[in-house]
Amino acid sequence: MDWSDLIDTAFDVAGNSSSDHRAAALRTVEANVTPDEKPIASTAGRHPDHFRKGVLVLTTHRLLFLKDGKPPVPVPLPAVTDATVTRTRINGEVLLVVALTGSHRFEDVVKAEVFAEQLRAAARLAREDSRKEAITADPAAPASTGADLLDQLERLAALHTAGALTAEEFTRAKQRLIG
Repeated sequence: MDWSDLIDTAFDVAGNSSSDHRAAALRTVEANVTPDEKPIASTAGRHPDHFRKGVLVLTTHRLLFLKDGKPPVPVPLPAVTDATVTRTRINGEVLLVVALTGSHRFEDVVKAEVFAEQLRAAARLAREDSRKEAITADPAAPASTGADLLDQLERLAALHTAGALTAEEFTRAKQRLIG
């Protein structure tokens, strides 16, 4: 699968046949990916701030939300601590992505459960790769220093205090972070 296949698939799912929007999304992705970044999956969904659906693109490095040629909303995979799906009458399947960089909500996501599982697996691999790179860079250094872990826990606590995470989401994210 290449980038154009991924974008085409997501736009087909979104019901958007605009070749201009597809081309703009492809240009945006190609301009923002790193040489070693590979596509994994895509689906359609809506950001709460937008009326029409956009494209959620999962890569080996991050999750991107693309909408009408606007700059992507990136979520780095090593920072993702949880991805959950809920269903509502008004917003359909809602994907909540909790990351150390913040909480992201996407509504009316097509095949959200499948995409969330792919996202969790990719995030797990990205964290493992980050740890391996840290060990390779300095074999004597621990995979995660106490200060790093404390900073990450403080960010999670701040998200919980701000109301971006429920108590249950905070507990799950904390447990995943600690190991």
